[in-house]
Amino acid sequence: MEEAFLARCRAALEAELAALESLQAGTEEARRPVTLDQPAVGRLSRMDALQLQAMARASDRLREQRKARIRAALSRMDAGEYGYCVKCGDEIAAKRLEADPTVPLCIGCASGRG
Repeated sequence: MEEAFLARCRAALEAELAALESLQAGTEEARRPVTLDQPAVGRLSRMDALQLQAMARASDRLREQRKARIRAALSRMDAGEYGYCVKCGDEIAAKRLEADPTVPLCIGCASGRG
């Protein structure tokens, strides 16, 4: 892999990781337990609050999964293994890595042909 390409991928991964961590810090309020005064707000308001909380938790799970993929890609970079399929060892196409720099598999292995 070309050094300039690796540097661009690393910069993109680190920027996305920082953005995800910043976003997670800003959504802490949405994840807190819902404590509404039931008689004062009504049943529908409580249901809305619970739904928003569930959506925030689901978003958190997706963010954590993405952060794990980013960290794994950065680890592969540090080990000199970035850009190579973790299953078959073939080089992953640069266009595939440009589309998603976290991909661990070549297109053949990802589609079940590898």
